[in-house]
Amino acid sequence: MRKIFIAGNWKMNLTKSEAIALASGLAAKSSSFGNVEVGVIPAFVHIDAVSAAVKGSPISVGAQDVYFEKNGAFTGEISTDMLVDLGVQYALVGHSERRHILKESDELLNKKVLALLARKELGALLCVGELLEERKAEKTFAVIEHQLKTGLAGVDASHVDRLVIAYEPVWAIGTGLTASPQQAQDAHAFTRATLAKMFNPDFANKIQIQYGGSVKASNAGELLSQPDVDGALVGGASLKVDEFVGIITAGAATKK
Repeated sequence: MRKIFIAGNWKMNLTKSEAIALASGLAAKSSSFGNVEVGVIPAFVHIDAVSAAVKGSPISVGAQDVYFEKNGAFTGEISTDMLVDLGVQYALVGHSERRHILKESDELLNKKVLALLARKELGALLCVGELLEERKAEKTFAVIEHQLKTGLAGVDASHVDRLVIAYEPVWAIGTGLTASPQQAQDAHAFTRATLAKMFNPDFANKIQIQYGGSVKASNAGELLSQPDVDGALVGGASLKVDEFVGIITAGAATKK
């Protein structure tokens, strides 16, 4: 039985005081989260403060990115050692904004995944998903398959407990558009079937696959009730305590 994992990606938003207030507000309501795993992913400069604000609660803290080199002359980058030092538990890899705005390649993302999994303290949350023109051209499954095969090259099946996949149709991120529950389920089922072929059926059954793309409290229940949707990667709706808690509550009410 896979638990539901709901993570809030705060992106390049919030001042330090706002991030602390949001994290504290969520921590204060964490007793209502039930068996849902909840994480927050603040900007690098707020990780320390947010970690302190959620200390003692079940809320985990992630990072929005990582670099694959251990250390060295890489101005502006963040290493796995630095993340471990801050108590970070996982990092996003390949969010659509990093792929399509910052032009990060699948090969680069694969190096980041491997660097994270090389540290037993860290997990990797790999994002996959298609552009609108790719969906219109009926290339959704081909895009997902390529991103999975390239991004997870060299990954050992034993790392399944430290790996999460997030399916995020790029056309549904920050647009107000949302994949229908059936579209999300179809993409998630394909993702799981692909992972079964790449690794083994047990790996595919265990791994959590989140949906990301304009998730709100009003649509979370229907999305999370799909058999292969194991959580949500939430953007804008995670910036308001009540809205994010509403999504978590919807997840807690879902029977898998």
